[in-house]
Amino acid sequence: MINALRIALVALAWLLAQPASAQSRLFTDDAPLEIVITGPFRELVRTAPRAAPQPYPASLSVREGSAAAQSFPIQVQARGVSRRTLGFCQFPPLFLDFDKAVTRETVFRGQGKLKLVTFCRDRDDYEQRILIEALAYRLYNVLTPQSLRVRLARVTYRNDANDLGVTRYGYLIEDIEDVARRVDRRELKLATRQITPAQLDAPATARVALFEYMISNVDFDYVASAPGRDCCHNIRLMAAKDTATALSGAVPVPYDFDHSGLVDAPYALPQAALKLRSVTQRLYRGYCATNAEIAPLIAAFQARRADLMALIAGEPRLTEASRTKTAKFVDSFYEVIADPARVESQILKRCRLGREG
Repeated sequence: MINALRIALVALAWLLAQPASAQSRLFTDDAPLEIVITGPFRELVRTAPRAAPQPYPASLSVREGSAAAQSFPIQVQARGVSRRTLGFCQFPPLFLDFDKAVTRETVFRGQGKLKLVTFCRDRDDYEQRILIEALAYRLYNVLTPQSLRVRLARVTYRNDANDLGVTRYGYLIEDIEDVARRVDRRELKLATRQITPAQLDAPATARVALFEYMISNVDFDYVASAPGRDCCHNIRLMAAKDTATALSGAVPVPYDFDHSGLVDAPYALPQAALKLRSVTQRLYRGYCATNAEIAPLIAAFQARRADLMALIAGEPRLTEASRTKTAKFVDSFYEVIADPARVESQILKRCRLGREG
């Protein structure tokens, strides 16, 4: 009861800090949606590894709580890279493409194309990892409103009306344009290395680095991406509206945490170039130029520790084993930042100069 009350108060305070026009019904309610998507999933899965997956027509039925289900046509398309192309996952993440004209009276009002994180394999242990990855987004929401929100959904994927399908938890991710609008900023769409580390907002950049260190994730880059892909790797950028053309003070927004130690996905491998033994081995990837931001950030993280731990403890869909493991992992981060010597050796002295990505 205390944990639930704490979470509710945190959520209320966070929402009250946002402009009324920025509120989105889809991402301000924490109750999981009940969704059924009917479409040619056998064909979608077969063609998913292609370089340019094609969209397919489908129908989506959604139910919120005790309200009647609403159904409408959509398009579904495989997306992502590792979960789609490397052959480990049996089912790819999806884009859901909505027609705004037909979703006007639904929870998807105003949405265009949304990312849906789906099950990788139809097993309970993989579903737990999806729930933990969604929880990572929510942990970052506690630390800053300059973050992507998510909405859990219990999703059934069916090939046709007679198919029982597969039902697993997944989650929808807020569009970065909606985040930028919510925090009175503007999305930056850049090519790789079109922005430099010096043009990033220092406090926000250090906050991302410390959060990624907390969840043990090195699968991101502030200024670069793979050849042929837009900037940046598992980072979206936002600029202040009056400086969007000059790029200065760009705020990085992290996403895609499945290769983190917090999630500890079976397919996530440590990066050999960084000489890590496993994805659960933390390595700080912040810039040395933002080291002055670490002390106040540590104080901010410590001030929100109880809220973060309450969020983990209050996630009813996690098994007791998953909940305990997740809490211990976050606690181990707090042991590091409570020790000035470890902060110096494991964070400040591990920083990057900023000439590389």
